[in-house]
Amino acid sequence: MPNHHLTRRHLLAGAAALPFAPGMALAEAPMLGAASSPFRRVKLGDFEVTTLLAGTATRPDPQSIFGMNVSAEDFAAVSQAARLPTDQVQITFTPTVVNTGAQLVLFDAGLSGADTTAAIEAAGYTPEMIDLVVITHMHGDHIGGLMRDGVPTFPNASYVTGRIEYDAWAKMDNAGFDSNMRPLADQTTMIEDGASGFGGHMAMAAFGHTPGHMAHVIESRGQSLLIAADFANHYVWSLAHPDWEVKFDMDKAAAAATRRRLLDMMVAENMPFVGYHMPWPGLGYVERDGDGYRYAAMSYQLTL
Repeated sequence: MPNHHLTRRHLLAGAAALPFAPGMALAEAPMLGAASSPFRRVKLGDFEVTTLLAGTATRPDPQSIFGMNVSAEDFAAVSQAARLPTDQVQITFTPTVVNTGAQLVLFDAGLSGADTTAAIEAAGYTPEMIDLVVITHMHGDHIGGLMRDGVPTFPNASYVTGRIEYDAWAKMDNAGFDSNMRPLADQTTMIEDGASGFGGHMAMAAFGHTPGHMAHVIESRGQSLLIAADFANHYVWSLAHPDWEVKFDMDKAAAAATRRRLLDMMVAENMPFVGYHMPWPGLGYVERDGDGYRYAAMSYQLTL
C-alpha cells in the first residue's frame, strides 16, 4: 500500500527536485511591499457607502499614545493577547463617501488633498463630484485634505460641521485650522447635536476627543450605520479598553464616557460603524466582552 503521509520536509525536497530545461529562465517577480485596495464599497438600504484608504502612518512606542494610564506590564499583556507589537503601531486614515442617490457626501478630508483625491478617484469618483463635505472634528488628519495648493480640493462642495467644534478651534492658534477650515467658513453650515445635514443623516454629539467632536448616523430603508470618526482610535487599545487614556483625546474623561455610550448603543442596536482609525477597511461591529468590548470586522454583511 502506498504511503500517503507527506511531511513539510518531503514537500520542500520534492519542489527542489523539480526538473527544468537547461537555459530556462525562471522569472523573478519584484517584491512590491505590503499593500491594500484603496477603497471598499458596501450597501446601506438605497445608499452606497465607500470607505477610502487615504494614507497610513507607522508610529513608534504605542504606549506613548494609547493606554497612557496603565502599567507597561498591563499594556504588554493586552497587546500580546491580541498579537500586537508594542514597539510600533500602524495608523490608517479612512474618510467615507456616502452616495444617497441625490448627493455625494464625503465625511472628513484626510491628511492631504493629493492622497484623498487619489483614493476618491480609485473609487470611481472625482473631487468635482463631491456635493457636501461633513467634518467630524478639526484635527489635521481630518481637515488637511480640504485644500490643495491653497485651493479647495472639492470645488463644488458645501460644508457641514459642528458649531461647538468650529467655535473652539476658531479661538485657538492653529495653523492647520487657519489654512484649511477657516477659509471655507462662508460655505459651511454649523450644526448642533441631533441636526440633519441631508436626508438620512443625523449628527450626534461625541465630545471628548475634541471639544465638539461629532459622530454621524446614516440611515436608509431601516438600515443604520454610524460614522464614528475618532471616538476610539484603536480597535484594542481604546475600543476594547475604553477607559485607557489616549494622547489625542483633549478631554480624556469625557472621551472615555463617550466611548462607552457609543459602544453600548452599537451593541444594543447591532449597528455597524466606520471607524476612522479602525483596521482597514474600517468597517465593523461591536460585541460586549466582559466589562469591555470586542471589535468584529465586517465581512460580507452589507454587500448582499
